[in-house]
Amino acid sequence: MIARAILSITLITILFSLTAESRKSNPQCRRKPESQLDKRVIIQLFGWNWVNIAAECREFIGPAVSPAQEHLTGDNWWTDYQAVSYKLQSKRGTREQFQDMVNSCHAAGVKVIADILLNHMAGVESGTGTAGSNFTHYNYPGIYQWQDFHHCGLPNDDVQSYQNRSGVYNCELANLADLATETEYVRGRLAEHMNDLLNIGIDGFRVDAAKHIPVTDLENMFGRLIRRPYMTLEVPFGAGEAIDPSEYAGLGAFRYYKFIREAFKTGVSGLETLNDNGLWMGSSNANVFVVNHDKERKGDALMYESWNNTYVNAQVFSLAHTYGRPTILSSFKFSKPDAGAPNQGDSSHIRTMLNHGWIMVVSTSLACHRWNDWFHNTVGRSKLNGWTSPTPQRIAFGRGSAGFVAINNEDTEWRANFRTLLRPGRYCDVVSGPLKERHSCSGASFTVADDGTFSATVPTRGSIAIHINASPSS
Repeated sequence: MIARAILSITLITILFSLTAESRKSNPQCRRKPESQLDKRVIIQLFGWNWVNIAAECREFIGPAVSPAQEHLTGDNWWTDYQAVSYKLQSKRGTREQFQDMVNSCHAAGVKVIADILLNHMAGVESGTGTAGSNFTHYNYPGIYQWQDFHHCGLPNDDVQSYQNRSGVYNCELANLADLATETEYVRGRLAEHMNDLLNIGIDGFRVDAAKHIPVTDLENMFGRLIRRPYMTLEVPFGAGEAIDPSEYAGLGAFRYYKFIREAFKTGVSGLETLNDNGLWMGSSNANVFVVNHDKERKGDALMYESWNNTYVNAQVFSLAHTYGRPTILSSFKFSKPDAGAPNQGDSSHIRTMLNHGWIMVVSTSLACHRWNDWFHNTVGRSKLNGWTSPTPQRIAFGRGSAGFVAINNEDTEWRANFRTLLRPGRYCDVVSGPLKERHSCSGASFTVADDGTFSATVPTRGSIAIHINASPSS
């Protein structure tokens, strides 16, 4: 957790469907039959406004949404996470623009999972919100008053220790006014806000700061919803803390990013089975990420500027492995940790490939446009097979008969003959370039022989990936 704001993962589940123009420019983006795909990748477009998100859905693959409610004014990124009211008017756009974004995403086959604030309101003594609402720390006219918040009595009413369960639940996180979620009124008001978003068409929620809300309170509020949406909860692991992620279901795997970063430092050969020690949650409940916007500001996760292409290779691994539902970050450059999105969240220049402070999560050659990862969706839930690791920093493995990946985290090329379960034929390396129009590869290609083997050179500090939906011979 960082001062003044909590983790803010804003999520979209990719259900690929693209315009004719984008399909023409990159044939790998062409829609495949839904029965062939297991659409589980989540993309976080951090700081984008509603208009650009709608365009992203229509033209490419994956947008993301910040909290939609009115929030504290200001340029810093964390102001989005200090709620002022439940009017859908934020610096990302108006209610009408939000509705248009959801409609556009649904029309493109993209489901929208919204970040939502159930734990707290703002963390300042007074101010004005993005819709013009005036408030004080514990008085939000027409919504909440003093009695609707916790006042735990510890210094500054703040959480003092994460070994104290009561304090985590009933004290303030960095001065953010802590809602009394055990009360009937607060539960009803928060459920009303969630139902408003569900009526607009939101498909799920990522619950910010869920670790500070008792499970019973969350269950009560979720039981009031007009339908049961997809849920992912922010409950990070902390050694020796009173609250453990195992108490919650459907949450993000917050150990993953540290584990991956360490592996790409010391050796990736141990990544075959990520939950052998039994300490992590089951794969079906894990929402995993190499980095999110909070961790890239703390410096304890891999990011786009990390050494020797490790960020790219780690993302390839995350999308290729069987563990968890991967989330991919698309963000912006910053010189100060508090800095908000450039150009007031206007990311439209990305689509014209101009550079105004926005960055892609990884080089665009990895898939169609920004992380259109056909590999992950193509292999679906196919079992991992054929794991090989000739050195601590080289791994290769298959995903059933649907795909194969090799990652070289060393300073020399890796020449090898790999064995797969893929059918014989020629396959495009989707890391170096996608399948082109007229059934040709834009990057490297490899030919799988009748016995399932193929020869390849994996680049220095690079990766290769092939799958059955990127085969010019099919």
